[in-house]
Amino acid sequence: MRAAISAGAITALVIGQVAVAAPAFGGDHIPPAWKHRTSLRVVPDRPRQNDFVRLFVHCPPAANHAIVGSTAFALKGSRRLYREVGVSLSDRGLGRDAVSVSYYALPGDHDVLLRCVRVTMDHRTWIRKIKVVGRYAVPLRVRRFTVGRFFG
Repeated sequence: MRAAISAGAITALVIGQVAVAAPAFGGDHIPPAWKHRTSLRVVPDRPRQNDFVRLFVHCPPAANHAIVGSTAFALKGSRRLYREVGVSLSDRGLGRDAVSVSYYALPGDHDVLLRCVRVTMDHRTWIRKIKVVGRYAVPLRVRRFTVGRFFG
């Protein structure tokens, strides 16, 4: 009985290694169509009030900056209900940042909006030109703040 189980386990390992060895896109290669996609991921997707979320951004290569905004990110004492956060991008168009969800954000559904922009500046006159390259939106559900989670 044990011999049959161990033979099955060895077979599964060998088959699994063969299946994993073949890369889907040829190693580190990313398909060209995926490089021009705009995407945003907010983790966790159901945070509580007075919590932090991580933003993972991907913008097309033409963009050099990203702006992420939501009503859930409003600051204490601020009259503005909508707050925008700037995220710098790498050469590959990837960026990440951590943002606090306000204690004063209303529980419920909020939208997180991403704008990928190309910023050019005339250094002589200091005039900036901002061109929107891509947009994306994801839902965010804010849950009520509970003190009990600190005393678990």
